[in-house]
Amino acid sequence: MTAQLQLDREQDLDLSRGLSTEWLETNGCGDFASSTLWLAPARRYHGLLVARFDGNEKRHLFLSRFEETVVGPRGELPLSVTRFEEDTRPRGDRFLSTFSLAPHPRWSFALETGELVREVLLVAGERTVLTRYTLRGSEPVRLRLRPLLPFRDADALTIANEVAEARPEASDGSLAFRLYDALPALHLSATEPLQLTGEADWLRGVELELDRARGYPSVEDHLAPGTIEVELADSFVIAASLEGPVADPAALWEEERARRSARWKEARTAAGKKDDGAAARLAYRAEDFLMRLDGRTGVDAGYPWFGEWGRDTFLSLPGLTLARGQAERCAAVLTESLAYLVDGLLPNIFGRSVESSHYGSVDASLWYARAVELYERDGGDPERVREEYLPALLEIATAYWDGTGLGIRADEAGLLQAGDDRLNATWMDAHASDGPVTPRHGCAVEINALWYALLRQLEKLLEGTGDRKGRKLWRARRMRAKASFLERFWLPSEERLADVWREDEIDRSVRPNMVIAAALRHSPLTKAQRASVLAWADRELLTPRGLRTLSPSDPQYQGTYAGDPDTRDRAYHQGTVWPWLFGFHVEGWLRVDARRPVRDRLRAQWTSIVGELDERGLGHVSEVFSGDAPHAGGGTIAQAWNTAELLRAHRLLSRGKA
Repeated sequence: MTAQLQLDREQDLDLSRGLSTEWLETNGCGDFASSTLWLAPARRYHGLLVARFDGNEKRHLFLSRFEETVVGPRGELPLSVTRFEEDTRPRGDRFLSTFSLAPHPRWSFALETGELVREVLLVAGERTVLTRYTLRGSEPVRLRLRPLLPFRDADALTIANEVAEARPEASDGSLAFRLYDALPALHLSATEPLQLTGEADWLRGVELELDRARGYPSVEDHLAPGTIEVELADSFVIAASLEGPVADPAALWEEERARRSARWKEARTAAGKKDDGAAARLAYRAEDFLMRLDGRTGVDAGYPWFGEWGRDTFLSLPGLTLARGQAERCAAVLTESLAYLVDGLLPNIFGRSVESSHYGSVDASLWYARAVELYERDGGDPERVREEYLPALLEIATAYWDGTGLGIRADEAGLLQAGDDRLNATWMDAHASDGPVTPRHGCAVEINALWYALLRQLEKLLEGTGDRKGRKLWRARRMRAKASFLERFWLPSEERLADVWREDEIDRSVRPNMVIAAALRHSPLTKAQRASVLAWADRELLTPRGLRTLSPSDPQYQGTYAGDPDTRDRAYHQGTVWPWLFGFHVEGWLRVDARRPVRDRLRAQWTSIVGELDERGLGHVSEVFSGDAPHAGGGTIAQAWNTAELLRAHRLLSRGKA
């Protein structure tokens, strides 16, 4: 399998980078494995098995890792790295020669007479992680594995306690650990029978360095129930699973590895012949976000701490599916999400049921409508659109027009009002200790651009059904909304859009929300107006990592995204860069000017953004970046709408038109 990335000892693998660069494995069910290059935890979310169980909505961390030691003729050689408050020990990083994604994580350690290779795979559709150790060019050695078991909510920390049950239940060469009655058992099984020796102990004072930098408690303890020791002459696979003992870990390894090879081949095909590798890697990693949960298909907004968010789902869906030629998967999400449609609203946060979901966004339903439009344009089943999606769109539009939750209603001008000064219902929803950081209640520009697009969409769809009365109604509402949009938002002296309109004030901040309005196929703006908006974005918002959320010339601008939660929240939408916005920047420019010089410039900007694939969350683009150079990455290491919109932008550029 071709390596997607390889880092070598001489060039890339210093201790600092190894503790701040992260990898991610997912299983298509919303569960994951993730850690640093050294496999040393630096976040509370780092571990080999982070999974949900028995209908529980929260992920739990069951297996942090194995503390590994090779015992050969010349003594003991540690492979592990652990960061404590005062020091780092052991220092297995000294023996690591290469790390690669091939495309799963793979470590090569230099032994005295050969090498030992460690690889990790999370099994598709199962809460099972496989770790394989392979010895090459060396006489046999003894491999000691010390499992480290947090057994906790992924958002919490474990402190040494006397309640945890360290003794496993042994059966047919496998071991089952159940530290607490409220949590399921973790089963360890391997290519040879396992036996646990030694006394249980706590590994105390593990320092989670990335949590500390984010202003969170950062020291925890892990239970080490004993040691597993095997003779390693060739290859050894150990499975950790919530499903029960794995009957044949080696066979499961080969099965999963073959599946990954096929997926990598599909990703390269989807990326196209002109791809230099970055688009294929994004297409491969798009699968990290698509998941089957509770019998339906959904989208995880980002790893390691987000879940299924409605806005993120429907904004990301076209890029994650349609940009990879997967219209049926797009349709599955669109159809199955309708069970959550209540009074015209789709959830901002999906729960396992409607009752446990959170309905807090004005735009989730509007992004849903846009996903339907793109599905239809991309060759989606017209009968499905007419029979399933049109009734839902009518329900959404009618509820929004008449008035529904979150203060959503169409005012006398035909534009949408939403939220209040204590409720941020748009995507700029950060709350600091004293309330919303970017209160955008009233008429927000991108909300009303999406609203206008929905009205036009209904007009076209109803034309196809022969419903002349309905078409006439929604056309009249669209025309009213268009005139009002231009009257309220267009700033003639500056030739751009305001961000928010309220009866008592107009927020004239230069923000990327106007770019969304300029990019949509059905926009109230003329071609010249679109071009002027995009030129403003080029001058004020564009960085090598995407678009800022506020112009640096604004007195409210915050150029650094770092620090404790409150400090970060105050910068989140006040200048911080969000790469997903670049998809709309590309779409907008291609609607205005699709000549080769413009396309070449946009491709160069796209390449600059995806250059981060090897810097923080390997294979992914960080959630956000600081607005000021050098634009350090922050937030989650993998964000669905970044991957999605960069894939969609790549496809648009490959086609040469929007």
